[in-house]
Amino acid sequence: MTEREVLAGGGMNVVERIGDRVHRPAGPWTPTVHRLLAHLRSRGIDWVPRPHGVDGDGREVLDFLPGESPDHPMPEWLWSDALLREAGLRLRRLHGATLGFDRAGAVWRMPAHEPAEVICHNDFAPYNFVVDAQRRLTGVIDFDTASPGPRRWDLAYLAYRLVPLGVGEVDPGSPIDGAERRRRLHLLCAAYGDADPDDVLTAVVPRLRELADFSELRAPQEGAHLLGHARLYRDDADAVAALLDR
Repeated sequence: MTEREVLAGGGMNVVERIGDRVHRPAGPWTPTVHRLLAHLRSRGIDWVPRPHGVDGDGREVLDFLPGESPDHPMPEWLWSDALLREAGLRLRRLHGATLGFDRAGAVWRMPAHEPAEVICHNDFAPYNFVVDAQRRLTGVIDFDTASPGPRRWDLAYLAYRLVPLGVGEVDPGSPIDGAERRRRLHLLCAAYGDADPDDVLTAVVPRLRELADFSELRAPQEGAHLLGHARLYRDDADAVAALLDR
């Protein structure tokens, strides 16, 4: 009998593992995302899931990537410089591999942003990482919110989650000292390459405010808890904006 398991996390979706594949809700954007994943893998990005169309229940089917995906409260090992650098390097490789993707007829779940330099993941964050037993980043999942945009749009959200830059919820062991956060922001931008920390920090504000709007829009269908998420994003956006005004 094929092993079945409802996976922890999942965020917006109920995700089920059946054997070596993952089944999760699909949407109008799914064919575009599957084309994107196939394109990435053809460009050597073999650490993203291979798509397998949809199942009999209309759910998308993807390869299961073995490893651990950290979730809140985030573990202390997440804040290592090594993982921060690796995340920056992987995001740069991912963005580079999206160049040349055929956007004709594409349907995206999230709005595109100008300049549409690359295809952004739009949720490139620790809870969508897959790490091995040695705490090395080996995969990235959940591309359903991908859309065209500037490189810094993705880098800003990664910085928000992994530097981190929030002031609301603080995970145990995460860096909270201002000087340490600045050092980590510079380290992340250096790992990505050709990224200005001030530009990335500036992009955090509109990025979080749009995410707050998105969370509020989903709340009536997906739960009032998303209103709390929206308040957190707005508080963090205001805190970063105040920092930029100094």
